[in-house]
Amino acid sequence: MWGKNESLKLVIVGHIDHGKSTLIGRLLLDTDSLPKEKLNELKRISKELGKETELAYLSDQLKEEREQNKTIDTTQLFFRTKKRNYVIIDAPGHVEFIKNMLSGASLAQAAVIIIDIKEGIMEQTRRHAYLLKMLGIKDLIVAFNKIDLINYDAARFEEIKNEFLHLLGKLNIKPFFVIPISAKAGLNISKKSSATPWYKGPYLLQALGTLKLDNSLKSKPLRFCIQDIYETNNEKIAVGKVISGTLKRGQEVMLMPLLEKIKIKSIKIFPKNVKEVHKDKCAGLTFENIVKAVRGNIIVQKENPPKALSRFEGNIFWMSDRPLLLNETLKLRCSTQETNCIVERIRRRMNSSTLEILEENAKEVRINESALITIKTETPILVEKFSYIEELGRFILERNANPQGIGITV
Repeated sequence: MWGKNESLKLVIVGHIDHGKSTLIGRLLLDTDSLPKEKLNELKRISKELGKETELAYLSDQLKEEREQNKTIDTTQLFFRTKKRNYVIIDAPGHVEFIKNMLSGASLAQAAVIIIDIKEGIMEQTRRHAYLLKMLGIKDLIVAFNKIDLINYDAARFEEIKNEFLHLLGKLNIKPFFVIPISAKAGLNISKKSSATPWYKGPYLLQALGTLKLDNSLKSKPLRFCIQDIYETNNEKIAVGKVISGTLKRGQEVMLMPLLEKIKIKSIKIFPKNVKEVHKDKCAGLTFENIVKAVRGNIIVQKENPPKALSRFEGNIFWMSDRPLLLNETLKLRCSTQETNCIVERIRRRMNSSTLEILEENAKEVRINESALITIKTETPILVEKFSYIEELGRFILERNANPQGIGITV
């Protein structure tokens, strides 16, 4: 279970105008997580724009967003219930800003997909489902919004619910809950609504409270990704993060991809020295021996260390107007590692919304398409099956330091 000081990072995604920002505003309001000055600002802005108090403006904080009525950047907001703390990662819904959505969702542990029940499932809704699957977000809640605008029609809810569950089934995704809500009216958000007596499941905050933290990576082999190296008092400190397993003071480990055996002298979590450090914790390490560690190296257990690879397969989603071409030199980033690479083979390219196969053995991948590819790297790197250790199975392809595609190993 979650401790009192643990926070659930939650991404909320959906098609434009389906109610993401309004839902976020409602969550902040209903949990008393809104400072008084922010509520006053909300009323002032709404009055200036000649509208009723708009909950959406709580998350749409930029002036440009308020004027254009759309979310254009990834925003983090916070709310708290008696059960736990939450960090909301609000992500844009329309295709032009999908890069921002990816940067937000990659931080999340759970997701809410919001769908306008009157408008129905849109292309962007289907694409978001695919991307959440690619990013490894398994804890999913579906919220069908604006239930009041269809007069609380239970038959319509069941119809669209089954349609979306069929789509998710193709992705091997099973949501924890499917909830009828009205973000604007506050129905089934912080308490059950009498307007939907046919709905027997939990309200949204209740559903969120049942999600549990995945601790499976604690029992997996050690992986410590080095982010930077500092020198102080003629001593090197390697700063990074444990992404799986446990690292202990005095432990003999292996530095990848150099295959260099090293011994941990101390573990520092500022300002203290500690005996061990676990998954998801950042720390600084010092070593007993002289070490040639650099950013991008990964510390693993000495016993049965993994192998660095220079060729692997991955599923990618392509975000750039400029297509991905065979044998084009790109920059690959995986955790703190980076190296040049080429795509040796595009085994198949697919429509990321329908999952329809468009072409086998293709020569390019176009914007918003997905593909199964073979990558060859300039130097060996440590990549793992995404299903085994997600952070070493997720990668980004770049041109000129600009992300062009995101992928996972298979």
